[in-house]
Amino acid sequence: MTDEPQRQPGPGQVLVDVVGAGVNFPDGLIVAGTYQTKPELPFVPGCEVAGTVAALGDGVSGPPVGTRVIGFCGIGGYAAQALVDARMVHRLPEGIDLVEASTIPVVYGTSYHGLVDRAGLATGETLLVLGASGGVGLTAVQIGKALGATVIAAASSENKRELCLAHGADHAIGYDDMTAMVRELTGGAGADVVYDPVGGDAATAALRTLSWAGRFLTVGYAAGEIPQVKLNRLLLTEGAVLGVLWGAWAKRNPEANAANMTTLLEWVAAGRLRPHVSEVFPLEEAARALATVMNRGARGKIALRVNAGKE
Repeated sequence: MTDEPQRQPGPGQVLVDVVGAGVNFPDGLIVAGTYQTKPELPFVPGCEVAGTVAALGDGVSGPPVGTRVIGFCGIGGYAAQALVDARMVHRLPEGIDLVEASTIPVVYGTSYHGLVDRAGLATGETLLVLGASGGVGLTAVQIGKALGATVIAAASSENKRELCLAHGADHAIGYDDMTAMVRELTGGAGADVVYDPVGGDAATAALRTLSWAGRFLTVGYAAGEIPQVKLNRLLLTEGAVLGVLWGAWAKRNPEANAANMTTLLEWVAAGRLRPHVSEVFPLEEAARALATVMNRGARGKIALRVNAGKE
């Protein structure tokens, strides 16, 4: 860790005194240089933060200095202060812990955008979530239930499956015989929507579970392998594969993203969604926290605690 000089927000930016920073799988990919976003060196990783507004750049009318906020910064979050595009800053309702809140933007934003904007998940439909105990997977379980779907959570161990059930999943299954299990649980109909942040063999098996007119959301490839889709499988069921790249979508559609975030924060404040933070590391241990995530050791989300005195 190195000390950074006091930052100044540029036009259209908000400077945030960071209290918590979420740790995400893409952070590690960016550090490794294998993500689609490749910032210039040197850079500070960390794409999401929560804290209080420290200063406003030119052209920014709010939120006022001192307001509790969350924000998506892309990079620079593992620091005492972060610069955030004002369009990506959202007021945080009272009663939500700032460190816990720092884990909201990316995973809840991704899952809501995928399930609502891309797949149009409807009440009464069946949702299959792969990697369901991970950061983004567990939010898909919660949002799926909030939308009135029947949720089948796929996870690799009994402990992980128990976590999914505790967060609202109707069924929790392993990856062995997953296709047959989903068919059995749905009376042969299959899954209306598959949410896949895993890729690899699990994705190939999940594709075979799609119902008629089912939608397959490709969110990420934590397994390290990008699956190959046989298009005849989609033809036979009139299925669709839909990409979900929330960060890029949010930047292109800031007003729609802000509306999504308002809904999500209202649901969190009302207790309809429950962020699950399995571990909190001090900022000085950011490398260890990131390694935990990259080695798939997280259950839900991992966060960094930064300016504890500003909570």
